[in-house]
Amino acid sequence: MRSDYLDQRRLADVLGPEGSPITLDDLPPPDTTRWVIRRKAAVVAGVRAGLLSLEEACARYRLSVEEFLSWQRMIEQHGVRGLRVTRLKEYRGDELQPQGAD
Repeated sequence: MRSDYLDQRRLADVLGPEGSPITLDDLPPPDTTRWVIRRKAAVVAGVRAGLLSLEEACARYRLSVEEFLSWQRMIEQHGVRGLRVTRLKEYRGDELQPQGAD
């Protein structure tokens, strides 16, 4: 009985990328094809909070582990705005430059 209470309490405390509580129902639908930053951030927040595992998220959204981890890395390094596709070149600029190129 105590375990059920703790599970409910933990799930009630899951905050999404905008700071409001989220549940599995608040995550994007499994058939999502248009990945705006808000949806990517919600999936990363859901995995981080334990709403679903990395494997469940990848299967549910047909993502590779590498793609999900890149979303997570961009949030860690640049915040949610790092997920903007138009900013990827700016944020990854050094990574894309060959060594010694000016």
